Amino acid sequence: MKQRAAEAALAYLRDGTVVGVGTGSTVNFFIDALAGHRHLIVGAVSSSDASTRRLATHGIPVLDLNEAGELEVYVDGADEATRGLHLIKGGGGALTREKIVAAASRRFVCIVDEKKLVERLGAFPLPVEVIPMARNLVAHQLRRFGGEPVWREGVVTDNGNHILDVRNLSIADPVALEGEINQLAGVVTVGLFARRPADVLLVGTPSGVVTLERDA
Repeated sequence: MKQRAAEAALAYLRDGTVVGVGTGSTVNFFIDALAGHRHLIVGAVSSSDASTRRLATHGIPVLDLNEAGELEVYVDGADEATRGLHLIKGGGGALTREKIVAAASRRFVCIVDEKKLVERLGAFPLPVEVIPMARNLVAHQLRRFGGEPVWREGVVTDNGNHILDVRNLSIADPVALEGEINQLAGVVTVGLFARRPADVLLVGTPSGVVTLERDA
């Protein structure tokens, strides 16, 4: 089902453009499929070192975002997604770069299997990337939102930071919560993609791919 959603995202590519590429198992299917269409694009901007390595093995040029500028489309997965196209991302630890590439893109196409589609975000632990020296401070502040932050011990992000996973949340207003957590001192970013949600959600199911689009 992941592969179906990933391959469906190829329809959103435009000739002669640079595509933003996310991180994770579903995105790996997209990168593999993109290899057969690499002659159509200028290159890719990657959200993680892991995706950069996979793109390189397929001979797809990887560009710096500062050089590429605004991107036509960004393709990435999610750990949870709602029908309102709000997302939790960051299970793979690349949430900050993913959020940057999403913000730089005209269209964000999210690819998931049907197990990731939920009515309300929060069953999947919410990742928060933090400056290492502020880890305990931020964990203390996060408890007031009703969840239990747990340090993802042994994990260092591509940016050299730590991750707290906030468990046992039920997120009624993801836009508001994203703003509140991002304002905490020591937070780099939170894995809520609600202020900049997906524009298109491609959901892989046993019977095909379901397409959900955000209202303009």
